[in-house]
Amino acid sequence: MKTLKLIAVLTLGAFVSACATSDIASRNATIDSSVPEMLLQAEPQMAFAATAAPSLRISEINVAVPDSLKVSEANRYYPSGDIVWRGDPIGNRHAQVKAIFETALQQSAQNVAGDVPVLLDVEVLRFHALTEKARYTVGGVHSITFRLTVRDPRTGMPMAQPQIVEADLDGFGGQQAIEADRRGETQKARITAHLAEVFRQEMIKPGGYENAKLGMFQTLNKL
Repeated sequence: MKTLKLIAVLTLGAFVSACATSDIASRNATIDSSVPEMLLQAEPQMAFAATAAPSLRISEINVAVPDSLKVSEANRYYPSGDIVWRGDPIGNRHAQVKAIFETALQQSAQNVAGDVPVLLDVEVLRFHALTEKARYTVGGVHSITFRLTVRDPRTGMPMAQPQIVEADLDGFGGQQAIEADRRGETQKARITAHLAEVFRQEMIKPGGYENAKLGMFQTLNKL
């Protein structure tokens, strides 16, 4: 596997040399907005049966970015690490990623409504955006994975099976990235809006979001 990745990186390096000019609320936080009806694929012993299909409202969120996730600040085309983030100034990357997810959840909740309050647990498993080197040359893929659990805030019991969600997004490169920044479509803005839509779809139907197929860069991220 290491040999395959080395070959891929060398190939990418050759591509870059030829194309140098070518074109990313804590627990008990209250949310006033809510989410639409969701068919819950729950076990019989869980708080709500699938047949209940209640109309849900996000009342609490709990975003976790474990300290065990490795941060990389290396300015390479594809640095190793679980968290690679350049959309904020140098600082606590775990806290910055957590804030992005919290903002996305708030945005998603504003677009939906429901009656039954729920607690959302989100555990970030991977947040690999673009380095400066990749963003201003060939671009790539924002590789994002998280675990999503919907709970009854009164009992803490899961209302559906936890979902591992892959939410990759194409990463602009070169002139396209520069023009996007000028329009205000920064990595942070694009990733936040993308995650808000992913959460909206997952609330409507657990497991309903389908990860995009983004080609070679996405394949490299999975190695």
